[in-house]
Amino acid sequence: MLLCFAVYQCAVSPTGDRLYITSRYQDKLLTLARDGTLLATYSDPALRVLSGLHVTPAGQVLVCGLGSNTVLQVGWEGQSKLANLATQKDGVWGPRSVCYSSTTSYIIVGQDWSDNILVFRVE
Repeated sequence: MLLCFAVYQCAVSPTGDRLYITSRYQDKLLTLARDGTLLATYSDPALRVLSGLHVTPAGQVLVCGLGSNTVLQVGWEGQSKLANLATQKDGVWGPRSVCYSSTTSYIIVGQDWSDNILVFRVE
């Protein structure tokens, strides 16, 4: 099943029981168990050309859509969107990477076609 799914990004849950995998050109987030069992597949029209992936220490899954200019939060189970964290209206243009700082409560977004790094405060 995964043979035609080229891995672009991967991240591990804080507990180590889940692996999140993106394919840049298939617009899907896969959630696997530690043994490789497919637990969930998530896709969303608001999430095209997946590029950045980060799992916070609290287990929140953050995903960038390079082609859709969005950063989303997906549930830890990998099946549902919890929030649009940032969009083009917020200045996101070609998000390539995302990271959450638990010490500052900031989401940091690196962009592909810009020298700008965006910083968003999370409440």
